[in-house]
Amino acid sequence: MNDHHHLGYRIRQILNQGLSLDAQTLDRLKAARGQALASQRVAVRNPVFAWTNNFADRSGSSSFVSRILLPAAVLIVGLFAINNWHQSQLVQEMVEIDAAMLTGDLPLDAYLDKGFDAWLKRSSH
Repeated sequence: MNDHHHLGYRIRQILNQGLSLDAQTLDRLKAARGQALASQRVAVRNPVFAWTNNFADRSGSSSFVSRILLPAAVLIVGLFAINNWHQSQLVQEMVEIDAAMLTGDLPLDAYLDKGFDAWLKRSSH
């Protein structure tokens, strides 16, 4: 890599000194440079979904819609979905606890007795 850098530096120095070239050679150099640049071009990929580009093109403001509004809408919908799932999990846990209490052998008054909690702690040791 260092040899390529040194070679490029030397070529640049020679070219900076100036060369007297005829028009045909300059045209060929210009064409070769254009071909080299064309082969070096990298296709820029758009970081949004294809359907968002179609939507944005129809609405007229592609950068605002595809870069700000759409990700914000997806984030908000995702947060609502996570919150809904979490709430349903909490309700399911409460249902399981209530079912266990109602179908258990102990009366409900035992769960309300403050001494029952202390008795449970002592009996578990």
